[in-house]
Amino acid sequence: MKKTQESRGIYYLLVYVKWFTIKENRILCIDLGATSERGRRGNCSMNGPDTKIPQATAKRLPLYYRFIQSLYNSGKLRVSSAELSEAVKVDSATIRRDFSYFGALGKKGYGYNVQHLLTFFRKTLNQDEVTNVALVGVGHLGTAFANYNFLKNNSTRIVVAFDADENKVGTTTQDVPIYHVSDMKEQIEANKVDVAILTVPSQFAQSVADELVEYGVTGILNFTPARLNVPAHVRVHHIDLSIELQSLVYFMKHYSQSAEGVKS
Repeated sequence: MKKTQESRGIYYLLVYVKWFTIKENRILCIDLGATSERGRRGNCSMNGPDTKIPQATAKRLPLYYRFIQSLYNSGKLRVSSAELSEAVKVDSATIRRDFSYFGALGKKGYGYNVQHLLTFFRKTLNQDEVTNVALVGVGHLGTAFANYNFLKNNSTRIVVAFDADENKVGTTTQDVPIYHVSDMKEQIEANKVDVAILTVPSQFAQSVADELVEYGVTGILNFTPARLNVPAHVRVHHIDLSIELQSLVYFMKHYSQSAEGVKS
């Protein structure tokens, strides 16, 4: 169960990173029938056909999409915000507010049409486009990513891996070829990589990130303790497992589960 939850968490983050990097870190204004982009200083009116979407809302979209997809696969035709709330552990008022940014996705007293939601979020999250991911660092954590390789997600895949260990270079892990880090430029360009997962020792993280950016990567999922400095158009998500664990322990001790609910 723990491994499945961690894998889903990584999936959500990658979809989120992908969504923002595809739009080159601009504010995304979404209409039910089309998408449009405006600059960072653009004004998306709440009363107009386009709506500015807060990043907190955007980060929850992959979570909604995954659950809606499971509902559709089970044959369910409609779902209420209360049912969504119970499943994804987000309060129903927040869900209704999140959905309201996209227009009339549901009807009062009826709920939401599952097929309509699935189609809408699939388009919004660019799930019909394949995102090629590079893995940099094939140690224990990197190998775990390669073994998982987003098996339940056809739109995201690790296509190439890099390491400095000559004993690993030239081998494969779960059909993912491992190249030397000196080959990153050639292989990232050849494989049209958009996103990279970074699991290298922290002292090398910034220099590797600089190279990734130079070679065209616009999204980085950073699992090192280092905080990376990147240009404004590059999206970085920092995931420090030790900090996450410390945060979990703190919340266990100082916040009531009955009051706060089970949240990630």
